[in-house]
Amino acid sequence: MQKDPVCGMMVDEKKSRFTSMYEGKSVYFCSNMCKTNFDKDPRRHIHK
Repeated sequence: MQKDPVCGMMVDEKKSRFTSMYEGKSVYFCSNMCKTNFDKDPRRHIHK
């Protein structure tokens, strides 16, 4: 399970249809809306 960086929901990476690549890593989302928001400004959602 991975945490959706936009909404915080836990996502099963094996079942998620919504993914993006960021700094060489796969990022998983619960919905297309979260993926779209992330893709607009990834740094806003990634907490280092």
